[in-house]
Amino acid sequence: MLEVILLLPSSRWWPSQAIAALVTCFNALTFLIMGTIGYMVNSVFGAMFSNGNESLSEGLLYPRESETREVKKLDGMWNFVRSDSNNPSQGLREKWFSDDLSRFKPTIQMPVPSSYNDVTEDASLRDHVGTVWYDRKFFVPKSWGSQDQRVFVRFGSVHYDTIVWINGIQVAKHEIGHLPFEADISTELKYGAENRITVLCDNVLLQVTVPQGKVQNQPVDGGVELVQTYTFDFFNYAGIHRSVMLYTVPRVFIRDVVVNTDLVGDEGHIYYSVKSNLNGSYHDLQATVKIIDKNGTVVATDSTAGADLKGVVLVKNVKPWWPYLMHEEPGYLYNMEVTLEGKSNEASKPLGEIHDVYRLKVGVRTLEWTNTSLLINGRPIYFRGFGRHEDSDIRGKGLDYALLTKDFNLLKWVGANAYRTSHYPYSEESMQFADEHGIMIIDECPSVDTENYSQILLEKQKSSIEQLIHRDRNHPSVIMWSIANEPRTALFAADAYFEAVAKYTRQLDPTRPVTAAIAVGVNDDRAAKHLDIISFNRYNGWYSNAGKLNMITNRVIEEAQSWNAKHNKPVLMSEYGADTMEGLHMLPAYIWSEDYQSQVFSRHFRAFDSLRKQNFFIGEFVWNFADFKTAQTYTRVGGNKKGIFTRNRQPKAAAYLLRQRYHALAEELDKSTLPDDLFLYTAENKQSDQTSKFEL
Repeated sequence: MLEVILLLPSSRWWPSQAIAALVTCFNALTFLIMGTIGYMVNSVFGAMFSNGNESLSEGLLYPRESETREVKKLDGMWNFVRSDSNNPSQGLREKWFSDDLSRFKPTIQMPVPSSYNDVTEDASLRDHVGTVWYDRKFFVPKSWGSQDQRVFVRFGSVHYDTIVWINGIQVAKHEIGHLPFEADISTELKYGAENRITVLCDNVLLQVTVPQGKVQNQPVDGGVELVQTYTFDFFNYAGIHRSVMLYTVPRVFIRDVVVNTDLVGDEGHIYYSVKSNLNGSYHDLQATVKIIDKNGTVVATDSTAGADLKGVVLVKNVKPWWPYLMHEEPGYLYNMEVTLEGKSNEASKPLGEIHDVYRLKVGVRTLEWTNTSLLINGRPIYFRGFGRHEDSDIRGKGLDYALLTKDFNLLKWVGANAYRTSHYPYSEESMQFADEHGIMIIDECPSVDTENYSQILLEKQKSSIEQLIHRDRNHPSVIMWSIANEPRTALFAADAYFEAVAKYTRQLDPTRPVTAAIAVGVNDDRAAKHLDIISFNRYNGWYSNAGKLNMITNRVIEEAQSWNAKHNKPVLMSEYGADTMEGLHMLPAYIWSEDYQSQVFSRHFRAFDSLRKQNFFIGEFVWNFADFKTAQTYTRVGGNKKGIFTRNRQPKAAAYLLRQRYHALAEELDKSTLPDDLFLYTAENKQSDQTSKFEL
């Protein structure tokens, strides 16, 4: 809170300590001041956002084993301690990181990766606000202690704010969940011996975090309690959500690889940039890049030397990366092998010592957009998609390969070709799955329901976008960057704020269009003019005119036309839907029933087909793929029920209807073949060998 009041860009641990110290005396006054300042900023200083303080990520290549690298996962059971919400900095003051956590407080076992909220039967842990602590022991082999290599620790994601210690020495601090961070721990490790890693995680969301939230002290039976509130409609899961890895690299190693691709006839151009840890200060380096097809055949090679290791690999008779159902072989990926070598001074030895080898998969495709279309490899895209969440029973947002596999099987079963990572970056492993399966991704940063615009918030949102683009820029599946979900874009400050965010996003990556999911009406919105593609969320028949099925189709058509008329840009509908209790059937259709969800979808389908004929509407995204958990409220029965699948991934009636539509669209637009089981046999059709299909 002190950051908000004093506008000091100091360590985020100040807010937690401030909460502990001021919670009983100054809460009401603090939030009154915050509200006043926020109003003044929005009303008077909204347009005065500055640029130029951005920092850029380095490294963070996904850990992969090779001839020169080893990887060790620290996933499994960790020791866990929950701090007192009214004393969140106790562990820091008492230096819990200096020894085993069990020496300071009783610990429980906690799985990693996983959210901690739903693992136990303790409601106070599920709803905990503040800090928690993890630790575990691990061994490092003696061989890793060589002077010729270094060791890094890497976290795929910890929500939200994190400090990491190795053997009592702080090695990393990171803010913003859902994104990876790492640290060189070579000098902190004990080689050939046991080591301890300690992690402090703080889930508090404030008006200067991404996403935003508020904390306040509220009276409860027997005392007071710190309560976290937020406006976004999903549960604020916390903990170590993705894998923790140790990996080794040589003394001179590949720090980063950047890939861009192009198609010229049947030739693929793969432009690459390789950075070593020497940052261009050492000129006697050479990078050799090999492109290997799925059969293991080297199909192209290129080499470059000097301080600036850039080049292009030309692949003859290339197999482009295509989205699912747009080609008989979607998601085609080449293996790219990058070798970093020392240049030899001997004529008989053209190459010197091999320093490092790193491999990644690349897809060759083009992407372009106009004021009416988005094209991949020269062909217009029509999105058949979903909004989703990383969410499941027990594990919360924890990485789960079985769940990932099931979800992608269901995406393909239903005929989808895209989803938006609503409302935060998803796991790197899910991005790899998308590449492999040909599923297009609208990649969204964690800015959701943004309202109190400030310079501090702008800097943090830019940081979240920079980290996201740095992580995902090499994925062919990433088609768009989404810079926000349902921000309060009617506010005066939203204009300059999102102009700055969109401009910064294009500066980082001009090869992909920029969008945001807008919920404000077209006449009140101030942000859409800064986007390349307009995405809008609207719940006709649910939040608007609930139960009125005859108030859907025309309203969808008219709003999409209005967005296009005002901005002359492609438009897609990024959210629509209706909550549905599985197993509830009512005739005639009634809200919350499976029958009503199907009817809502059908009325939207009519609107979409009308809009498709107008040559600016490029996609439809159902909200949601599966049911998910939310904060407790009387409007949510066990969470948000708008999924076409239940939380345990079983289909509702609308799933079969949507499957018929998505596959029929793919047949019409992409010339794909309909699945044999798309329609159940009902009666012989004398005019056709197939049963009757619904009309598009």
